[in-house]
Amino acid sequence: MVRAGLAALAITLAAPAAPETAWADTLVDNVQGQTIGADGHVERFKALLMDDAGVVKALFHEGEKTPKKGFQYRIDGKGRIMLPGLIDAHAHVMGTGFAALTLDLSETTSLADALEKIAAYAKAHPDRPWLIGGGWNQERWKLGRFPTAAELDAVVSDRPVWLERADGHANWGNSAALKAGGVTAATPAPSGGEIIRLADGSPAGVLVDNAKALVQSHVPPPTARDNDAAFALAQREFYRRGLTAVADMGTSMADWQTFRRAGDANTLYVRIMAYGAGIENTVAIGGPGPSPWLYADRLRLNGVKLYMDGALGSRGAWLKAPYHDRPDTRGLPNLTQTQLGNLMSRAAMDNFQIAVHAIGDEANAVLLGAMEDLAQTYKGDRRWRIEHAQVIDPADWPIAERVAKSVGLIASMQPVHQTSDRLMAEARLGPERLAGAYAWASAKAHGAVLAFGSDTPVELPDPWTGFAAAISRIDADGQPPLGWQPQERVGRETALAGYTADAAYAGFAEKRFGRLAPGLRADFIFVDTDPMTASPEAIRKTRVFETWVGGGKVWDADKPEGGAAGAEPVKK
Repeated sequence: MVRAGLAALAITLAAPAAPETAWADTLVDNVQGQTIGADGHVERFKALLMDDAGVVKALFHEGEKTPKKGFQYRIDGKGRIMLPGLIDAHAHVMGTGFAALTLDLSETTSLADALEKIAAYAKAHPDRPWLIGGGWNQERWKLGRFPTAAELDAVVSDRPVWLERADGHANWGNSAALKAGGVTAATPAPSGGEIIRLADGSPAGVLVDNAKALVQSHVPPPTARDNDAAFALAQREFYRRGLTAVADMGTSMADWQTFRRAGDANTLYVRIMAYGAGIENTVAIGGPGPSPWLYADRLRLNGVKLYMDGALGSRGAWLKAPYHDRPDTRGLPNLTQTQLGNLMSRAAMDNFQIAVHAIGDEANAVLLGAMEDLAQTYKGDRRWRIEHAQVIDPADWPIAERVAKSVGLIASMQPVHQTSDRLMAEARLGPERLAGAYAWASAKAHGAVLAFGSDTPVELPDPWTGFAAAISRIDADGQPPLGWQPQERVGRETALAGYTADAAYAGFAEKRFGRLAPGLRADFIFVDTDPMTASPEAIRKTRVFETWVGGGKVWDADKPEGGAAGAEPVKK
């Protein structure tokens, strides 16, 4: 998610304080501890001992004696719920940070509301050569169509305006932006892209999927300073919500260098499992294969991110049958099965893990077919990932099951998408295809490991909203009361694993973090809600008191600007 240069902002951000690491063994006690155990079930404990490297040494359960000596520091859990640090298995790290630095339309409720906000933003920033941002959603506006360049021109016509749709698969530009990209009535749509047009064939103002590059290539790129500022904001957003690790889906070379600068400066706290944006980026970053774990298990290049199709909201998802609400299209495939197979083979030869964006049922069918074919050649524990897997034809589940058994299959899904997309998905798909939509329970039943995330900044990086949706399929307004396609709900243990142990497993990190167990990193959070017993409504409102990464505190809700106390020395 590339954003324009922000040097004119002269952003000044206070660097977060380094985690306050204990330099000797530390006991964390007086807690209601819960983690996913080695058997996949919830394990409860009352205390935890970690060493000076921030690695767990022991858990203490009810009925076991807590040590009275042999440690130098103590953390009083104050009887609070203690959980492993949560993991977002599908995030766009830099996009999350830039969303906070640019024009954010995610909370707008109508076109008029959005235009008013755009006009105010333009007035407040007269020095910016491009106005960029995102988060708009014509479905939320109940517009019934895409917005137009003319509507943007009415509020800003003196410079380009370029705004990304909430799903990241379409951009809305004014006439100046279209002119900068040379987009006219004569411009052909690139393969895998669409130029939304007016009746006379001229561009209407929205470019979908691969067509976005026509304008995007002319947007001034962010500077290194811009990137560093965006990363600092993204990281803070993650750990204030209890996230201690993320899978970054679509890492560019500039993104990787940003993460490395933070690591070199000892300001990289959140753990990042990176997936390069396409083969070229991945090979440029990793060279002969995945990188080693860097900065005490805080950064690794795992694999490559590929795209099969677009998104349902912009009708770019590739369907087996035409869209219910637009019968003239089945979506926008990015790759044929042959092209996909060639790219996957290139990645698999160098042991890069493969993660493929697939939303429509045809995209998922083609992907599963390619996976099954390649599994005959590339054997072993590959853990190939489907990112989103939003619509899968039930007839294709047997293929998924065979892939899962042969090389391992990860269903990297975002529970909050189901509650956000429900009405739109019904309109796009019609009743006949809903049985395979956002089918978490079916994916698990057919052998896929569920790894849950948010797709931030498409959605907020809020694991608690996702957890509530996963176990209820009911949105924040209580709709529908009995849950949407309720047979696809998952249990609380599955949801917790999806945000912890299984999300780590999905990134080949299960021997490093994701659970609280001897030998793993001491990443943990204190919260006010027990996700194993609380109602979905209460889980959505969970407050994160503290976030600790590798034995160091990185977030304290009582001192959000930093300076929070860490472990206390034991009084002699």
